[in-house]
Amino acid sequence: MIKNIDPSIASFVMPMQRKKRIGLVAHDHRKSDLIDWVAHNRNTLMQHELFGTGTTGGLLSEKLGLPVHRFLSGPLGGDQQLGAAIAEGRLDLLVFFWDPLQAQPHDVDVKALLRIAIVYNIPMACSRSSADFMISSALMETEYERYVVDYGQRLKS
Repeated sequence: MIKNIDPSIASFVMPMQRKKRIGLVAHDHRKSDLIDWVAHNRNTLMQHELFGTGTTGGLLSEKLGLPVHRFLSGPLGGDQQLGAAIAEGRLDLLVFFWDPLQAQPHDVDVKALLRIAIVYNIPMACSRSSADFMISSALMETEYERYVVDYGQRLKS
């Protein structure tokens, strides 16, 4: 349930349950890195609900036997589906191993996903180190109230 916390700045809190809903996505040249990271953190990740774009989610399910709710492949709309899930409050965290050296044909979708993660203030990791810090945080095991700026109200003024 979303509750208002400060009407003067029109912001709100979105609660996260102890069981987090985690989005997992990786560009082609980073998929093996993500698979290795998920395998290393398998026991922790099994306690949460996993979501992924089509190819990445399929590889994680196939290679590691983990249940992953799958969206479409990234270039076919999966990145946008992840973004919609963030905006609708259906994802709590995003782990996105993106390839900074490879041009992506769906680069605008990638940028939109990263932007929406920032707009809704969800924890996001784009490298193995940041993912390690995020998943090892004590906050992963507790409920958490995520502060979100209501940009809609800001745009009206």
